[in-house]
Amino acid sequence: MADYSVISADSHFVEPPSMWKERLDKKFRDKAPHTVKDLNGKAGEYFVCENISPFPVAAFFGAGVPSADLPEHNKKGMDQAPASVWDPAARIKDQDRDGVIAEAIYTSMGMPLYMLDDVELRAACFSAYNDWAAEYCSHDPKRLLPLGLITLEDIQAGTKELERCAKKGIRGAMIWAEPPGDHPYSDPIYDPFWAAASDLNMPLSLHILTGRKGTGIDFFSKNLALQATTLYHEVERSLAVFVLGGVLERFPNLKVVSAENDVAWVPYFMWRMDLIHGRLGSMGTPAELSMKPSDYVKRQVYATFINEPLFIRTLDLYGPDNAMWSSDYPHTAATWPRSQDFINKTFSELDETARRKIVHDTAAKLYNIEL
Repeated sequence: MADYSVISADSHFVEPPSMWKERLDKKFRDKAPHTVKDLNGKAGEYFVCENISPFPVAAFFGAGVPSADLPEHNKKGMDQAPASVWDPAARIKDQDRDGVIAEAIYTSMGMPLYMLDDVELRAACFSAYNDWAAEYCSHDPKRLLPLGLITLEDIQAGTKELERCAKKGIRGAMIWAEPPGDHPYSDPIYDPFWAAASDLNMPLSLHILTGRKGTGIDFFSKNLALQATTLYHEVERSLAVFVLGGVLERFPNLKVVSAENDVAWVPYFMWRMDLIHGRLGSMGTPAELSMKPSDYVKRQVYATFINEPLFIRTLDLYGPDNAMWSSDYPHTAATWPRSQDFINKTFSELDETARRKIVHDTAAKLYNIEL
């Protein structure tokens, strides 16, 4: 019997490709994100937009597909996606099947759009997405919790969009996993945005595949496995900047989420920052810190994981008050529809308090979920 007290801290929409063209201003419609079938001789349907790498849409709804079947599955088109892509009522049924009572829901196709070079087009796409996501989740705002998209070339515009998201009931927002190199997150230009996120109680997510430098996944590359293995490094670098650059010192109420980058590396990362800061802090830390670097991580940084069991071995260092389980539905890595089996097996030796925090309480507190 499923325990219907589980919250997924990182699930996904699969946006109808026509959504952008239908919602964007006329001047952007010819450049709107869309899909193309059998691109470059490769069978399947691919999401494309200007300079971003093509992405097979079926990879966005591969939940429950055995690994051996993925090559054939990825040849499918959007017409074979699950009903929950368009129908939030069907989404609730899929939650029930998996024993999930609520989901914090991220974009799918919006992730590669963070790499768009056309800044004006990217901002317009994000605004259109935020409207669509809020409308979708209005079906059941207690169980469907949308997370918005924000771009930060224009800090004032990004702050206004964050405020608009909050008014729509959106629970948090994604920003670049790693910003442009000439403007790291320690740059004071971002301070008005950090202040707004703090005041609005809007957690900011650094999600896999959203770095501005273009460190995404190229499904046409022979180095696909290498790319996927090292994706978390851009978020690791950004978190180091948030801590050592003094952002979390200056904004103690700011909450940052490392999304879909797993957790086991975080305790080492904390130890490494403490070690380096202790030895070299007076020479090379760009900001004055009143605490150890690891203390900022424990106070303000959260991390989601899907099916990674390794972090529970270091739970005393970074654990149930920060780590949040996610189903990743309906993506290929998803534990759906067997999430309860994974949870029961992986956390069988944890005490009930720690287990409940990881699969329910921490996400509920972070996103103000009341059920």
